[in-house]
Amino acid sequence: MPRITLPAPETMNPQQRAVYDRIVSGPRGKIQGPLRAALHNPELADKWQALGALLRYGTGLPPRLSEIAILVTGRACNSPFEWYAHRLEGEKVGIEPAIIEALLAQKEPAGLSEDDAAVYHYAVELNRHKSVSDATYGVALARFGERTVVELTALIGYYTMVAMTLNCHEIPLPEGVAPAFPLPQHAGLK
Repeated sequence: MPRITLPAPETMNPQQRAVYDRIVSGPRGKIQGPLRAALHNPELADKWQALGALLRYGTGLPPRLSEIAILVTGRACNSPFEWYAHRLEGEKVGIEPAIIEALLAQKEPAGLSEDDAAVYHYAVELNRHKSVSDATYGVALARFGERTVVELTALIGYYTMVAMTLNCHEIPLPEGVAPAFPLPQHAGLK
């Protein structure tokens, strides 16, 4: 059960409903995950969905590379919902099952292309160390250019925010879906 109510279309105020309608009529086609929580503040939800749409559909990264970065981030943040949603997206864009399974196990996948490896290492380091080494940065910069490296960094940061929102508010997986890894624990938190 989520920790907060998740507005349903029939209970939304006009501002929430306007944002909801923009989201479901856009490239997502539906509203799920953190945007369900963000609708408590329609302006936040609207700006959030616009940033998310830009980072998923409007960068120099092809979908495959975006999904690798998102999967690394979802797993690093221990976010079962983010992992679930983006595993499906990763499969749609052709990420091989062996690569997905290695990402789930938090191991470097064998046989990555040079582009895949550049994104993988960048995402792993940024999630683990909150920055990247000169070597990793240099590889990404040489392969993708300045604009796309900025976009890659923003994508990883955005999906960290998504994972935190999903985890904190305990946004549930769809009915009948089991988490791919244990749910985050609230150890030490009162």
